[in-house]
Amino acid sequence: MIKTKIKDLGSYIDQEVSLSGWVYNLRSSGSIIFLQFRDGYGFIQAIVAKNSVDEEIWEKAKKITIESSVVLIGKVTEHPKQKGIYELQVDNIDLINIAQEYTIGKKEHGPEFLLDNRHLWLRSPKQWAIQRIRYTIIRETYDHLSREGFIKIDAPILTPTACEGTTTLFEINYFDKDKAYLTQSGQLYIEAAIMSHNRVFDFGPVFRAEKSKTRRHLTEFWMMDAEMAFSNHRDNMTIQENLITSIVKRVLKDNQEELKVLERDIKPLEKIETPFDKITYTEAVDILQKQGRGMKWGDDFGVDEETIISRQHEKPIFVEKYPVTIKPFYMKRDPLNDKVAMNSDLLAPEGYGEIIGGSQREDDYETLIKRFKEYNVPIEPYQWYLDLRRYGSVTHAGFGYGLERLTAWICGIHHIRETIPFPRLINRLTP
Repeated sequence: MIKTKIKDLGSYIDQEVSLSGWVYNLRSSGSIIFLQFRDGYGFIQAIVAKNSVDEEIWEKAKKITIESSVVLIGKVTEHPKQKGIYELQVDNIDLINIAQEYTIGKKEHGPEFLLDNRHLWLRSPKQWAIQRIRYTIIRETYDHLSREGFIKIDAPILTPTACEGTTTLFEINYFDKDKAYLTQSGQLYIEAAIMSHNRVFDFGPVFRAEKSKTRRHLTEFWMMDAEMAFSNHRDNMTIQENLITSIVKRVLKDNQEELKVLERDIKPLEKIETPFDKITYTEAVDILQKQGRGMKWGDDFGVDEETIISRQHEKPIFVEKYPVTIKPFYMKRDPLNDKVAMNSDLLAPEGYGEIIGGSQREDDYETLIKRFKEYNVPIEPYQWYLDLRRYGSVTHAGFGYGLERLTAWICGIHHIRETIPFPRLINRLTP
């Protein structure tokens, strides 16, 4: 008898195996009990036939409830009508824990109920699939960036200053010193590391105190920030499109089963190839005005505006060169038009909107001093950041992607609260 996993059952047809896991659903026809079984690696139907097992085993099978943990022993068979689908003909059962009546029943539940029971909702096949695709995205990010010469540098979560303004930050008391903040980005800190390592990235939780309730906002989420020395605005976009293309291809290769569980139409994902289309902010405003949106040059895009633009393209699209008045102080300005920044937002297709923001960074010391004054940013707390321009400054650029937004697009999920194991929202801090 072989201990194995559901994902490997194709190697053991007509052999006796042992599977450890949970019964997530079941039904009985009287003389046969059908167990819908998962082991964390996949899903299978296990069949207990009364006339094929001892009475003791049959009685054990009758005790099983939804979400009971068990060890099943039996012979692997291929489904009679579906090639590549396997079943387990059970001949022995070891009961580990008989679950109480399960909180999440077969009926439809509203989102608030499911979020209240997120610790259990994570067990459902759909949620299982989302988290495994999320992991593939993380893994390919590390692998791809490593191949491209990046190393990971960890930025602090507690910071004395803001990256983009204190109005969207969580403020905390830091011992007997001044206020500290939960970080909204690791960008400024990993910029310091490019002078040592050339290309670096960080990956960790960030926090925004925006009082927003849209389907695309979380209070706590995960960001990947990357910074590159000797790279300009164009280089930056090339690095981004190569990373996204690599991630999508990895998911298509490694997560076919998960995509099927999600009923994700993969045809749009199969079209993701470099290069991505590029339009300017000004061109985007013209498109939106022709669509009847009441928008003028200088306004920032909201969810609706990004959705309109992204639906017009089959691949992700860069919108570049935004007005400097709606972008942070550290973005370098276009030498041909100092009213716009050398920046871009990458919008995912199918209406998903922004997944990456990036820019060339201002590398000149005197110019950055002017930007601090222009944006009314206090200079003293950023002396260390100015040091990066005093000692060996170079042309450099960077970007960051939101893991949950990227996962939502690839999975075809409407609301990003399902893409993080335990979402934190303006009205939710539990479980």
